[in-house]
Amino acid sequence: MTHDIGNETNPYLDAFVRLRRAFVGAAILSALVNLLMLTGPLFMLQVYDRVLASGSVATLQGLLIIVVAAYLFLGIYDFLRARIMSRAAYRLDAAIGPKAFDIWVKAGISGEAAPQRPLNDLATVRAFLSSPAMLGIFDLPWMPFYLAIVWIIHPWLGMLALFGAVVVTILALANQFLTHRHFAKAMTMDGREAMFVEQAHRNGETLVPLGMLGKVGNYWQTMHAAGLKTGQTGSERAEGFAASTKAFRLLLQSCLLGLGGYLALQQEISPGMIVAASIIAGRALAPVDQVIGQWRNVVRSREAHKRLKATMAGIGSGAAPIALPEPKGALTVRSLTKFVPGPANRRGQAPILDDIGFSLDPGDGLGVIGPSASGKTSLARLLMGAWTANAGDVRLDGATLDQWSSDDLGRYLGYLPQNVELLPGSIRDNIARFDPQAEDETVIAAAQMAGVHEMLLGLPDGYGTMVGQGGSNLSGGQTQRIGLARAVYGSPKLVVLDEPNSNLDSEGDEALGRAIVALREQGSTVVVMAHRPSAIAAVNKLMVLNAGRIVDLGEKAEVLRRATRAAPPSPPQSGANDKVEFDETA
Repeated sequence: MTHDIGNETNPYLDAFVRLRRAFVGAAILSALVNLLMLTGPLFMLQVYDRVLASGSVATLQGLLIIVVAAYLFLGIYDFLRARIMSRAAYRLDAAIGPKAFDIWVKAGISGEAAPQRPLNDLATVRAFLSSPAMLGIFDLPWMPFYLAIVWIIHPWLGMLALFGAVVVTILALANQFLTHRHFAKAMTMDGREAMFVEQAHRNGETLVPLGMLGKVGNYWQTMHAAGLKTGQTGSERAEGFAASTKAFRLLLQSCLLGLGGYLALQQEISPGMIVAASIIAGRALAPVDQVIGQWRNVVRSREAHKRLKATMAGIGSGAAPIALPEPKGALTVRSLTKFVPGPANRRGQAPILDDIGFSLDPGDGLGVIGPSASGKTSLARLLMGAWTANAGDVRLDGATLDQWSSDDLGRYLGYLPQNVELLPGSIRDNIARFDPQAEDETVIAAAQMAGVHEMLLGLPDGYGTMVGQGGSNLSGGQTQRIGLARAVYGSPKLVVLDEPNSNLDSEGDEALGRAIVALREQGSTVVVMAHRPSAIAAVNKLMVLNAGRIVDLGEKAEVLRRATRAAPPSPPQSGANDKVEFDETA
């Protein structure tokens, strides 16, 4: 069954629908639990009204055996419904976790702010499904059942219990009204604070040397204190309502005992009914007390549920891509236009790439040069499918990138971003793109093509050296060269290198040039975004970008010749570095 909203699928809601058997099972077990909850009141009723009156020990023994059996089943049923909900929560996580992870990772390349964290939201919903508050919600529908039993014992007792239920319900609604806004705001502030702390952690090497630690710490303290204050306001109100509800419930039970005593004196009910009515009424109001006590978790789960529902809307609604044949590497770019992603994209703003078009044959190497902010990195992201164009398309062997499945397309693409980061794991895992089926020969071949094989053998654990958090600290040049090995792993058909030599020394530059030559010789199409002349030494075509538009495009020698003729002679100036000279013989 697929849950459609406006012809869009929602895998999160689909996963909830698939849990309906678990919810039905938990509801049935809740019915049995609540029926068996009458064991105590009925036992007391029989002891007071029958055993004490008759003095029969045998009757007491028989009743005690029945009570032991009833409570045994009560414990089993209560355990089973808790286990059902716990397993349902983990099934939801297993179904949605991979999609939530994909969404979170893709949010990192969209250029837009992502205050919501779907994995955290999923953990919140999962924890709530197996929490006591969720079991309390299953018990809430049984409140009228218990009130009806009290009414049957005596209408006056029933009216008093009903009055108590109305008061408790009003307290619950007031709790929701007066705390919801504070809890929702506190959760938003907590999310922003978490992102700020993470960014501060990642930029520690900048904050400490520049003396920013104290100022950034003060900024965090202000943010943290504001979040605590907002959350504390909601918590104090919720705690006040929880205490009031509990105190009122205890008062109500005492009032029921008092009224029951009066009715017993009037010979309208038996003494056993006094205690039974008080216990049953207390049981009727217990779920409300339980839910209010967990109200902050209820609100957190509800808000997380709303965010997940919105985040997952439309995921997987498109047609499933078919398994296209392995491409040869022919790249066609037509009328590619891209505006700044996110809220900065406003009407009237110039695009960061405007009407870009070119084509490359398998084995071609294209160098893309231009001043800073000319659109080189944006073009690299569009060629790799990391960004989606506002107009135009990128085609590999005639097919747009979205016609391929992500896993299939990834095998045919190689990408070295401007800022290279390695994931926590071994160097082998990073080069192999964390493919559990990767063969050592393929990993070594990629390292040799990138010229890092000997360097890796010199590390303490070789290819097994751990990197990332808790691992070895590699230099910027080492990280970039390992990133190059990852990019060329598996002989991809299209390779995009964004400033691949920004951290390389002369030896690394030579290895980069050899890698580009080797890629082109095996038929791969290579696109290099360059600031330094050595990066385009091994390409045969050149593109000049400026302000998001193509200024020149053609064979490398011809483009360089035109650029040389167009440049007016000028005396050298100290510190002049706006213009980069390229050697035509390179």
